[in-house]
Amino acid sequence: MNASPSPLAVIILAAGKGTRMKSDLHKVLHPVAGRPMIEHLLASVAELEPARQVVIVGSGREQLETALGERAAFAVQEPQLGTAHAVQQAQAALAGFSGDVLVLYADVPFVRADTMRAMIARLHEADSPAAVVLGFEPADALQYGRVIADDGRIAKMVEFKDANDAERACRLCNSGLLVARAEDLFALLARVGNDNAQGEYYLPDVVNIALTDGRTCAVVVTGDADEVAGINSRAELAEAEERWQQRRRRRAMDDGASLLAPHTVWFAWDTALGRDVLVEPNVVFGPGVRVADGARIRAFSHLEGATVGPAAEVGPYARLRPGAVLGEQAKVGNFVEIKASVLGKGAKANHLSYIGDAEVGAGANIGAGTITCNYDGYFKYKTVIGERAFIGSNSALVAPVRIGADAIVAAGSAVTRDVADGELRIVRGEQLVKPGWADRFHDAMRKKKSDRKGG
Repeated sequence: MNASPSPLAVIILAAGKGTRMKSDLHKVLHPVAGRPMIEHLLASVAELEPARQVVIVGSGREQLETALGERAAFAVQEPQLGTAHAVQQAQAALAGFSGDVLVLYADVPFVRADTMRAMIARLHEADSPAAVVLGFEPADALQYGRVIADDGRIAKMVEFKDANDAERACRLCNSGLLVARAEDLFALLARVGNDNAQGEYYLPDVVNIALTDGRTCAVVVTGDADEVAGINSRAELAEAEERWQQRRRRRAMDDGASLLAPHTVWFAWDTALGRDVLVEPNVVFGPGVRVADGARIRAFSHLEGATVGPAAEVGPYARLRPGAVLGEQAKVGNFVEIKASVLGKGAKANHLSYIGDAEVGAGANIGAGTITCNYDGYFKYKTVIGERAFIGSNSALVAPVRIGADAIVAAGSAVTRDVADGELRIVRGEQLVKPGWADRFHDAMRKKKSDRKGG
């Protein structure tokens, strides 16, 4: 929850063109761990329960408006004249708002809610700063703007291009994040000029103006520079993914899962693993996967939108698609694909099968090469397989169809009608036997081949 005694509004800057990404997709909609980067940020913001959210948009704004819908108000920055100018565009959307305003960047998606709370808490300390910024100390300060401060109180904010050598030697850098009271923020923004190397209106100048007025401004420093790393290119996107995955792998192991080759396992943002889960090498978890205690995910498997029950086994080389649910001790083996289907307790599909839109009872066995024929080109249909049923190899179950409990479907059958409990169903063409036919065929063909060579 928001620790502030005041209501909170959040302004998220997302108006940049993202030209370095070289993509038709808006930069901040590119995913990390299967989730658009702006959604990572909004999830952290949601923990503070803001009263208002305003997203500043520009190029590609239709994509953001479609993606976010009514979860935020939108304000357009056109033309784009700098970060102060961008924040200023939210003023109309926040008309009448009295409270704290937190400024964030959509391409800096991994700022933690606790960091935001620390900034807000500092704003309400006894010295009542006009603004609080978030600083960080990277290994290489590069061309970040600098925060010149003493014991957390800011003496000056300066952009790298406008800094002198002494200021550039300062290692405390500006993340760009800022919080201020609404009445202070917009009054200070109105006084920001563009007399600088870039000719832009810089958001950090609200701090310098407040300092000129004799007011206090403060900096909160995060100990994790990765938390405020921006994503502006495909390479930086890949680096952010790798950092996220490294942390998630570590958390999975800390929580009691075993990863045999951690660097080869890829998680989604919402993957949930129970205790004593064993994950073999080269496993990919897409969004929406839950794995219960004691399950085993074997090598080269891909899971998305699936639920794996206690002590169940998946793979190797298995694919679980959305809606796949494996009950306790169920087993899905190599080159098996499961989609929108439930496998009951102890049910098995060990090899080379497709199970789609099906309900498989406890203890049932699906033979190699079995498919549920669930689609006629227009509609999907359901297959129901009863408890302890045995489906022989290379069978086709043409839905809608029901296989009864304890029934047996003979190998190679194409089943188009329901099979009763305990029934044996054999659906094959008649098998003809012609003794000696093959010998006569081979003799005739060898003679023909010999005659052709002789001619």
